[in-house]
Amino acid sequence: MQCPKCKASMEKVVFEGVEVDRCTGCQGIWFDFQEQKQLKQMKGAATIDMGDKATGRKMNEISRINCPKCGTLLTHLVDVEQTHIAYEACPHDYGVFFDAGEFTDYSQKTLLESLRRLF
Repeated sequence: MQCPKCKASMEKVVFEGVEVDRCTGCQGIWFDFQEQKQLKQMKGAATIDMGDKATGRKMNEISRINCPKCGTLLTHLVDVEQTHIAYEACPHDYGVFFDAGEFTDYSQKTLLESLRRLF
């Protein structure tokens, strides 16, 4: 499989039995259906996100990308609970692509974000 952003090859990464695909170039991560939510609940899962956040911000500017699994144009979404996190999702396979640094941010809510959810 090739990275939908930089076209480098993707490597399999396993954390506690959950397998995701990480780009060997830009270090973005492809999650199949619900894998990002499953990993978000696991302590230490952010270690799979080894990429440089500055590279991730630069790669986030690439807007038209296709699903690495089925080729469908990915849709841009914003996380409902953490609206500063933008990622791409496949409307067909329901997989999602996070740029380098985004999964770490996604998996670690700040105190302010937790309070906002309460109120």
